[in-house]
Amino acid sequence: MNLFEIAPISFLTGILIIAVVTDIRSHKIPNWLTFPSMLVGIGYHTYTNGYHGLLFSMSGMFLGIALFIPFYLASGMGAGDVKLLGSVGSVLGVKGVFIACLGTAIIGGVYAIILLAIHGYLRETMKRYWSMLATFMITRKFMYIPPEGSKKMPVLCYGVAIAVGTVLSIFMKQNFLAKYSVLL
Repeated sequence: MNLFEIAPISFLTGILIIAVVTDIRSHKIPNWLTFPSMLVGIGYHTYTNGYHGLLFSMSGMFLGIALFIPFYLASGMGAGDVKLLGSVGSVLGVKGVFIACLGTAIIGGVYAIILLAIHGYLRETMKRYWSMLATFMITRKFMYIPPEGSKKMPVLCYGVAIAVGTVLSIFMKQNFLAKYSVLL
């Protein structure tokens, strides 16, 4: 890898580290981080590849936002998470952000299970979701079963999942390319 390949990945890694720290501290990923990182991603790719770089970066950014916007609209995640995946897309492009999103979903699921287990909610949550699934299978209607009592569920800092999922997807791609570059 040369400097022009390392620079955007290093930049994105730095942005993801800052996002993790701010998300853990304040449960927010700020606009001062996401919007400039989108612009830097777009500017970098436009500068290095012209019009094709602009399209690469913009389409990745829009796909990143589009992948998470339904969860935001359903109140399942914050706007900062959506914009952070847009930032990832502006650097990695369409294919890269899609793979990062898949990695993020897997890491997010594992993270949620660990968080529920640590706080003692895993068994109750599994019972509720099993009941919802069974009800759906029998009636073909989705019925949400809320948690019992006034228990407050632990907060999931999804910026952590985005960061880990993205970094893992980048390293897996690099390892795959290094291993199979003879075949390509």
